[in-house]
Amino acid sequence: MKWIRTKTYEELSAVAADLIADVVKGKPNAVLGLATGSSPIGTYDALTARYERGELDFSAVRSVNLDEYIGLDGSHEQSYRYFMNKNFFDRVNIDKKNTYVPNGLAEDPDAHGEEYDANIVALGGIDLQLLGVGLDGHIGFNEPADHFVAPTHRETLDPSTIEANARFFASKEDVPTSAITMGMRSIMQARKILIIGSGKKKIDVLERAFGGNVTPMLPASILLLHPDVTIVTSEE
Repeated sequence: MKWIRTKTYEELSAVAADLIADVVKGKPNAVLGLATGSSPIGTYDALTARYERGELDFSAVRSVNLDEYIGLDGSHEQSYRYFMNKNFFDRVNIDKKNTYVPNGLAEDPDAHGEEYDANIVALGGIDLQLLGVGLDGHIGFNEPADHFVAPTHRETLDPSTIEANARFFASKEDVPTSAITMGMRSIMQARKILIIGSGKKKIDVLERAFGGNVTPMLPASILLLHPDVTIVTSEE
């Protein structure tokens, strides 16, 4: 495990973008596991800038996203498909047919989860998985629990997660209460893990997760068992 500590969010974003760029340059048809939320926006900005300078080509890249709110379709401004289109996919030359985000309107989330995992296997697995971390230690939407869940699945969101995400919606009551999230199996089978966190609260969570034992009550702690994890944090 490697921990890179930066001063600013801009520096964090540049370091994370460089690590992702290295994977794409080494394997032009790489499978990138992507994340949403406020933390990776700067990373997507930095990757876009590298594309615009002619340093990166995403035309053969495939991507799989961690999660999606249940009840939101891809045109909803708070859906994660919309987020990815706006912040990354529409800005680079990736083929959207090769970008996968869980379907928040799936009639059977569990069956959809099985199909999502099977697609990841068919793609050859994830070369690099980008992760943020919640204040309760969740990764993806895998919330604290008494056990780790392996497959992509429906997850009821913790009240603290709903509270944290309320800033993106008109009110807390508008935040979906459940999501489809990639489970721990696909995350842990990624060849590389890149986890980013900005600010003291996120650093504190990561220090707790990686300074103790593996426990499903602190989901990020499972990454202690992964052989290739890089953490990038900023003090900002």
